Amino acid sequence: MIQDQIFSKIKDYKKIIIHMHKRPDGDCYGAGFGLKHIIKTTYPEKQVYVVGEETEYVSFVGTPDIINDDVFEGALSIVVDTASKDRVSDQRFKLSEFVIKIDHHIPVDDYGDLIYVDTSRPASAQIILEFFLRYKSELKMNMDAAIALYTGIVTDTGRFRFRSVNSDTFKSVAYLLDYGIDFVDILNKLSVKSENLLKLQGYVLLNFEKTPNGVAYIKMTTDLIEEFDVSLEEATSLVNELSTLEDCPVWMLFAEYDENFVRARMRSKGPAIDKLANKYDGGGHALACGANLGTWDKTEAILKDADELVKEYKASQNK
Repeated sequence: MIQDQIFSKIKDYKKIIIHMHKRPDGDCYGAGFGLKHIIKTTYPEKQVYVVGEETEYVSFVGTPDIINDDVFEGALSIVVDTASKDRVSDQRFKLSEFVIKIDHHIPVDDYGDLIYVDTSRPASAQIILEFFLRYKSELKMNMDAAIALYTGIVTDTGRFRFRSVNSDTFKSVAYLLDYGIDFVDILNKLSVKSENLLKLQGYVLLNFEKTPNGVAYIKMTTDLIEEFDVSLEEATSLVNELSTLEDCPVWMLFAEYDENFVRARMRSKGPAIDKLANKYDGGGHALACGANLGTWDKTEAILKDADELVKEYKASQNK
């Protein structure tokens, strides 16, 4: 079993470096820090690090480590929640002696010496939790790990609202509740919004647009983000504000990232949109994914394609 091979490698290596993807979300943080705390609690003599970018809204889960290149020599790197190697935040995983990929996204490329991808799981944090439960006679949990894993699962399942959730999700989370996590406190932390973000949320609800067949969208321009004085991370977190529109099964949020590069966050509660994301140099899950557009001009092209997709979907539903 691949899990046995992964566990064997974790036991073998004295230095273990856990990598996250660029602009990490709650699941990426949860899987990364959850795994770190499990390994460190079980094997306190090992050097265990999480590297990558910081994410403010889940900063209570942990802070990424800053390490030198020489730490990677003879080390094991474990990349979590990252479908393609170009999305790995710290590319120094290539300096490690051995690389393991653990993910739940539709595979984009098969990097790593060991690859464990389970697309039936709604969160990478659930995969890590189930890994712990498989070997819990040997591995140890602590509260930091439990909080991280619950945070990862609850954020990537939309508070257990997405269709990817199954009975195994609740069975594994039940262990964390029995362990004693304060899930209300975690949910309260995740729900907090600054006054400025709340005002931007109101702007989104008042100013979103729709295509003729029902794709709702909002463009988060740099000027808009600066006007409301919020971070890019905060602004893009509002993607699901358009999820409750009754006639819009697909919704998108567009924003400018590094070097004025435009990306789309795409969501659906009907037609699969991952192939549409693939067409625009993106990917992800069937109902939640992203696309790399480059320029604002391409937003019109992807909206046109998405509108046609929704038109076909609605026609199929009316048969």
